[in-house]
Amino acid sequence: MTATADEIESIDRPLVEPGVLERRRYQVDLARSAASGHTLVCLPTGLGKTTVSLLVTAGRLADVGGTSLLLAPTKPLVTQHAAFYREALTIPEDEIAVFTGEVSPDDRADLWERAQVVIATPQVVENDLIGGRIDLSNTTHLTFDECHRASGNYAYNYIAERYHADAENPLVTGMSASPGGDEEGIRSVCENLGLASVAVMTEEDADVAQYTHNTDVEWERVTLPDEILAIRDSLVAVIETRLERLKELGVTRTTSADVSQRDLNRMRGELRKLMDNDQSEGYEGMSVHAEVMKLRRAVTLAETQSVESLRRYFERQRNAARSSGASKASQRLVSDPKVREAMEQAESYDDLHPKFRRTRILLAQCLGIEGGERVIVFTESRDTAETLTEFLGAHFETRKFVGQGDKEGSDGMTQNEQQETLDAFRAGEFEVLVSTSVAEEGLDVPEVDLVLFYEPVPTAIRSIQRKGRTGRQAEGRVMVLLAEDTRDEAYFWKSRHEQSTMTDELQRLKDSAGEIESELAQQGLDAFGGEASPVADTDATESDAGATTAGDGGQSGLTAFGPPTTDDPDEADEAEPSDDDEQEGESEGIVATAAGEGETIEIVVDQRELDASIARDLSTREDCETRLETLEVGDYVLSDRVVIERKSVSDFLDTLTGGDRSLFDQVGDAARHYARPVVVIEGEDLYGERNVHPNAIRGALASLAVDFGASVLRTADEADTADLLHVIAGREQELDDREVSVHGEKGSKTLVEQQEYVVSAIADIGPVTARALLDEFGTVEGVMIANEDDLLEVSGVGQVTAERIREVIGSEYES
Repeated sequence: MTATADEIESIDRPLVEPGVLERRRYQVDLARSAASGHTLVCLPTGLGKTTVSLLVTAGRLADVGGTSLLLAPTKPLVTQHAAFYREALTIPEDEIAVFTGEVSPDDRADLWERAQVVIATPQVVENDLIGGRIDLSNTTHLTFDECHRASGNYAYNYIAERYHADAENPLVTGMSASPGGDEEGIRSVCENLGLASVAVMTEEDADVAQYTHNTDVEWERVTLPDEILAIRDSLVAVIETRLERLKELGVTRTTSADVSQRDLNRMRGELRKLMDNDQSEGYEGMSVHAEVMKLRRAVTLAETQSVESLRRYFERQRNAARSSGASKASQRLVSDPKVREAMEQAESYDDLHPKFRRTRILLAQCLGIEGGERVIVFTESRDTAETLTEFLGAHFETRKFVGQGDKEGSDGMTQNEQQETLDAFRAGEFEVLVSTSVAEEGLDVPEVDLVLFYEPVPTAIRSIQRKGRTGRQAEGRVMVLLAEDTRDEAYFWKSRHEQSTMTDELQRLKDSAGEIESELAQQGLDAFGGEASPVADTDATESDAGATTAGDGGQSGLTAFGPPTTDDPDEADEAEPSDDDEQEGESEGIVATAAGEGETIEIVVDQRELDASIARDLSTREDCETRLETLEVGDYVLSDRVVIERKSVSDFLDTLTGGDRSLFDQVGDAARHYARPVVVIEGEDLYGERNVHPNAIRGALASLAVDFGASVLRTADEADTADLLHVIAGREQELDDREVSVHGEKGSKTLVEQQEYVVSAIADIGPVTARALLDEFGTVEGVMIANEDDLLEVSGVGQVTAERIREVIGSEYES
């Protein structure tokens, strides 16, 4: 595999298009390592990690066959990888499929059956696995691009678990320029993805050094003008008064606005304890704490972003304070005299921020005096990105590059718009790209002469990703703007420390890869890809270990709630229920903990439940199949008669405190269409989480059971809920031999309900206020023509609500 002077410059391998890929020894060596086992590949940004993965994929498809799956965290990255694979592989283009949310589920299922290579976002693959639309058994190579994202509940972790469990001949490659800020983070990535080997190349390696260039970071300090300092001081004064109140509550000793985020987190923990003990001071303090957090954000915007960003933030806060169910923190924030003073100062300030002028000067030097061609400006804030684009556009050919999601006052960019912008930047159609973090990871942005950070990046991972955008083919510059005596200073030192730590860790990782691999194996990662399945044994429940017979001195009858017990496992398999147990409605004393051998239970999951881990958990169980649908009634369907409506404790309490009665509508619909509606309330401390009288909670529970005939069950968390659904589904489908049948529609509203609905929709005032308004004015029309003074006469309607109603009804419509 080692290159010699006689070898051609391009790579010549099966399934690789001749003459397309330049032969680089370090890429070939990394690909060889990755082909030998589940491997984390670490390579500096811009040096061709995707080429390494492509070489492994080509080798696997040529030698083993099957399907290759490449996952990338964003749609632009997926599109970019697909274009590269289609260019560099001899595989027909229509057999290299792209999976994003823009491809329908049915089309994805069809494409999966005939594709050799699938390139996808992880969320789409996760959904398809949960919904049973794709099968990983024949997938012979799985690549996780930007694998440092494999933490928490990110989809990478679930997909890795499913792949190691389902694939007949698995091979995993993880790719990143920055897998973690320390050795623990790197090891965590390996554990989550089932990687047992580590292959590292640094810029110090001889084979790599010839392809890298100097990207030393330069820091540019700017001084804030008096006008911005005055705005900041007004906000700081409010923060200090709020901290004084928190000090009175005994959760802090400091009233300095420079309090650290760690201390603020500690305060929140103390306030939570007060709330858990049902002390009203806890609720008051939590509201004050929320206000402090909002004020700190405002200070950061004024200090480090722009006054325009601050103005937009204030406007969003004003809108939030006027909305239905506005928090007290939002309302106090916009009504405080000092905050109003800061708002007025921001409105009257006729400049943006000294960073804007410094950015313009640096770009003029690079693009004008020094003859540069391209510059990328990165910023954390979309507001700043848009303002910068407009500001720089008066002097340079400038375009923005932001994410797809729409935000208040800001439209996102579609995938096509993002791709068109990058293509135009490569083609030299404009000089300056102003981007948020969406362009940090892996996108093939062309070499640039200058990468300018509008603010320091507080994490080493993102800083390294950004630095990789320059210095690929020639020496480039990386510059960071820093506002003196602001939070920029803290981020500066944090970034420098984490970058140094990561560089050291990567070198240590390279030096001691063998030792780390041994440690990973000792922790059980060798079993992740071996014969042992990572899926938990779902044939056992707590009752297996905890149940005792009356003869043992335990509670009589507990064994009736578990599977048949016998000393002979063969006898247990053959045990049959009594005649009484077989009768309809008489088998409640037996719980099916799992399907029988070779049998599978099915659970239909509402698409909107995918934010929870329940469907993912269920889909990993060997005896359980999940199917995704958009359910009209319920969250989970377990048989033709059992439907589950799931609510967290917080959601349930919202129905009692927020005027939202949708739960009762939902349970009513469930009761009309299913014989056994079940409400699952998930979470701890139902009676202590909110300042709600226990009798109000008991009344709601009684209403669900008595008025709607629903069973109300409690679970501790999502894992507990998954276990419960699994047991109920097994009981219904295996013991009672019931089919899974989805049926039902949301009930149509009566005239009264429609009238209440129309009025409650005005400025989101809610059903309680809607009924009060209809009682007062008699008709929907009467509510619509009422003036502000008349509205104020209605019980529950205050000045803010009255103004909001008249604003919605009386404002001109602008499409």
